[in-house]
Amino acid sequence: MNQKQEKLVKEAREKAEEYFRRGDFFCSESVLTTINELVGEEMPPEMVKLASGFPVGIGKSKCLCGAISGGVMALGLKYGRTEPGAPMPEECFPASADLHDYIKEEYGSTCCRVLTKDFAEFDSPERAEHCIQITGEVAAWVMERFIVDGVIE
Repeated sequence: MNQKQEKLVKEAREKAEEYFRRGDFFCSESVLTTINELVGEEMPPEMVKLASGFPVGIGKSKCLCGAISGGVMALGLKYGRTEPGAPMPEECFPASADLHDYIKEEYGSTCCRVLTKDFAEFDSPERAEHCIQITGEVAAWVMERFIVDGVIE
């Protein structure tokens, strides 16, 4: 990656983390909003509503990490389809699976309950920072994937 691309990956990480840290958005919303903004708002900003049910492991069920859900939605901005019956774009499934596998490798799980089990209180600042870090990691990974695949410069 060149310096401009590295800066874009860093910006994705920091922007997603800051949205979450400030309380503007939760994990999934932060990732999707950040990537949408950084790729030139392919979707209207109101699309963040699509990500609003995913935080805390899908509606607070503590299942699939919301940051990953947001990341998969963000990947769809470049790898998704819009026409009924159209073939699935070649990169859609592999990119989503690669994000899942990356987070599982880095953090040992993709389940919110497992990712946060070491924190006595879910509402603790320490747990929040942990989730903010994962949110930034997902946004950076998605941006890097877009760069490596050549879908953005």
